[in-house]
Amino acid sequence: MEKELKIEYVETKKLIPYLNNARTHSEKQITQIAASIREFGFTNPILVDRLNTIIAGHGRLAAANKLEMETVPVLRIEHMTKAQQKAYVLADNQLALNAGWDNDLLKLELAELKELDFDIDLIGFPILEFSPNLPDENEEKNMEQKMVVTVSFDDRSEMEDLFQELNDRGFKVKI
Repeated sequence: MEKELKIEYVETKKLIPYLNNARTHSEKQITQIAASIREFGFTNPILVDRLNTIIAGHGRLAAANKLEMETVPVLRIEHMTKAQQKAYVLADNQLALNAGWDNDLLKLELAELKELDFDIDLIGFPILEFSPNLPDENEEKNMEQKMVVTVSFDDRSEMEDLFQELNDRGFKVKI
């Protein structure tokens, strides 16, 4: 029988990043996560094992450190086998990327946030996402355009962030 999940607060300096964490976080993304924590609070605890090794939440810890937080909320996950833990480190990041967006609803939500004078940057959508010209679902299915764009990056993580964002939006990206 699994234990009841209980949030506890642990000092950030006692948390141990998972050595083989394959997910990367650019400085820009860490700044976005920090801004989100500042705006909404720490709403998603860091998952740790019994030894305080991070299973999920490396970006949240980096953001907490950026905000100079001394403690963060954690959920202690002790029921997983070593194999399950390793798999979950990957699954936690990848499964969310497999979702899509309903562009019509997205346009409505972003428009309402703009009317409420909410800073869209706090939710991670670049200004181009707010374009009222996002195709609706039917237009998207009928569009087969090729566009070639040349972009330069300061570092590889910026490139990966942009490629992931474009991929999440359904664009086919080739290097």
